Amino acid sequence: MRRLELALNQETRRSEINVGRGVRQDLAQLISTSLPRVPRRIGIISNDRVFQLYGREIVRNLKRERFKVFEWLMPEGERHKSFRVLENAVRFLNENQFERDDLVVALGGGVVGDLAGFAAAIYLRGLPLAQIPTTLLSQIDSSVGGKTAINLPSGKNLVGAFHQPACVVIDTETLMSLPSRELVSGFCEMVKQALIADKSLFEKTVDGLRQVQSSRDFLLTSDFEDLIASHCGFKASIVMGDERESTGRSDSKSRRILNFGHTTAHALEAVTNYRRFRHGEAVGYGMLVAGELSRNLGLLDPRELESLREAVHLCGPLPRADRLDVNHIIAALKHDKKSVDGQINWVLLEGVGLPRIVEGKLVSAKTLRLSLRAGLQTRRYGGEVHTNAKIK
Repeated sequence: MRRLELALNQETRRSEINVGRGVRQDLAQLISTSLPRVPRRIGIISNDRVFQLYGREIVRNLKRERFKVFEWLMPEGERHKSFRVLENAVRFLNENQFERDDLVVALGGGVVGDLAGFAAAIYLRGLPLAQIPTTLLSQIDSSVGGKTAINLPSGKNLVGAFHQPACVVIDTETLMSLPSRELVSGFCEMVKQALIADKSLFEKTVDGLRQVQSSRDFLLTSDFEDLIASHCGFKASIVMGDERESTGRSDSKSRRILNFGHTTAHALEAVTNYRRFRHGEAVGYGMLVAGELSRNLGLLDPRELESLREAVHLCGPLPRADRLDVNHIIAALKHDKKSVDGQINWVLLEGVGLPRIVEGKLVSAKTLRLSLRAGLQTRRYGGEVHTNAKIK
């Protein structure tokens, strides 16, 4: 098992990140060692699919250690990160008389983690939280760093809170139950993180993607555990330096750099009502658009752009986007939660490991439209069609 620590102050605010095959079976022990007081009640928030796979086993193990365990299952899908579902989650905690030292466990992917984490953040002004992410994307990204949120009709993650988990339990065995699209989504997020980190992590990630293409069993190897731990370590290093994503920072260590590819991604998700794209798939497109924008602004060398394109290609096929209207996408961009003073702030690249935050006023409407068209167009790699789009 790999163990990392995200320390936000010396004494009281720490997240322990545990990565390993089968580590979910050690949850009772990890809870006891990561919390200042052992909880009397544990509330597991999950969805039906994940709970059938892993929840019953976890409940049995926790009850064996004499914890009082309650479970509540939310609907599946990004569109259910809503006020209505959040209210039901909070009511579940209230009806089972949860107290300030009791624990909420988020068992599932990013949607479950975001909503369960937000419920834990606001009920009784904050309950301890444990994240058990079961998708690759949530393992390397959303479970680490303390962001929790729900969506509004106008945009994604517009209502939320920072609420750090006491522990994150990343079991690589859960990856074997994922459908291909969920893996593609997670691989895209890996590429995003590697591009803004450094050449070493980028090369390690690209090599890992090639290994997975050869054999899916690579997901269960110690090398892949190391890759996940490396991604978690990178994100933890950024979060420790800028937990609240300060709008006053624009340096290369700002938490805002983690939004690379996300500006376009969130717009794509919004205009399709969160039904067409997995989040990471939308990020795949978002990286391609950001890469084109970086080149068009004279920041990124064409050879580096090609490396970005090839890395996204290695993630796998993305859904078609051929009926999306570029005007709708541009309108959705205006609701981006990262806007400052009414301006979109783009995270772009000057090279692998060299992210740069660029004010929206420096991006002309013509350049943006050109970059969207190029980033979402049909591409061919060795005769294979990939990331198809025809923009009106």
